[in-house]
Amino acid sequence: MRTRKHLVRLSAALCTVAGASLLAAGCGSEDSGETTTAAAAGGDLPAVKDYLTTHADSLAEQVDVLAANAETYYELAEAADFDYDALMEENCEEVSALLAESRDAFVRANPDYEEMEGIVAGVPRLAQYDVDIDAGADASDPENAVSFSLELPDGETMKQPGNLFFLTETALFGTNEELLADVEQDADCDGKVEFGQGIPDANTYVATLREFKAQAEALQADAAAFEPTPSDALTAITIMTPTMSEYFEAWKNSAFIAGSDAKEEGFVATSRLSDIADILSGIAFTYAEIEPMIAEEDPQQAKQTAAQLDELLAYVEGLRDREEAGEKFTGEDADTLGSEAQARAEEIAGQVTQAAQRLGIELQDA
Repeated sequence: MRTRKHLVRLSAALCTVAGASLLAAGCGSEDSGETTTAAAAGGDLPAVKDYLTTHADSLAEQVDVLAANAETYYELAEAADFDYDALMEENCEEVSALLAESRDAFVRANPDYEEMEGIVAGVPRLAQYDVDIDAGADASDPENAVSFSLELPDGETMKQPGNLFFLTETALFGTNEELLADVEQDADCDGKVEFGQGIPDANTYVATLREFKAQAEALQADAAAFEPTPSDALTAITIMTPTMSEYFEAWKNSAFIAGSDAKEEGFVATSRLSDIADILSGIAFTYAEIEPMIAEEDPQQAKQTAAQLDELLAYVEGLRDREEAGEKFTGEDADTLGSEAQARAEEIAGQVTQAAQRLGIELQDA
């Protein structure tokens, strides 16, 4: 299952988000409001806020497309009395167009989120969004499970079914049979069942996108209200940078390396390498905004950390570009490359932790 656990980087796992903002609800770690006076005195970081709000707005826009298409798809299925053979016989072209547009919207939504994930997942008072939207497990793993359950139009409840990106992707791209309609999965009406195309179960799918829309809009509202501090920026970098090994493990288990033997149902629409590069780009942006403050105490160290972070990003981007150009990697390659990335990331995180100590800025607990 695509759980994307980021070292369980949350303390707000029981805060329910649907329809309400986390900041308004006061969710977050117990220590998130106890940063030092030095952190507060450092002022906010308007460029970081602009980066977050721009990405949250873009995510909400793409999820709106997904949700609207899900509603139309549900109406078509309902009109066919949920007889999916009849639905595809009578409305195949319309369904195919809806699903194709939705797959495209998903592919656009993915980097909209991944590029801001370093901030969302790395700041404790926002981190529940990452659990519910992108990282959380299902009810079988209660410690790491999402906070929501899905109320289906047919009256059934899916208790803590997993994160919303996983549910949406694996239904749209046909990799999770539990989320698919009981019909031949010929989503583009060409008479062939092809990998990467799914015909979702309408009840489950529309409930998923209703929840996704509520969560995306709540994140959008909280991003607009968010005033990032130096403590937020430094905390996000130290939490999110040294997570390379788990990302590379997900890449190893995905269809991009394992093919038909993939254990990972997610990461079908986009390679995990692309996600890693997007995450690191957001972390690099955040560091660039806090670097001048670090440089006031130790200019040489600030410059070195910036250079090493840029090198790590370039390293991952290079792997991504090689894969996109057709190079095939093995599971052993993923282990070796991931170990190298993790070692670099841990060194960077250690440097940023030391910088926070020198500045007298308290890092928040994940």
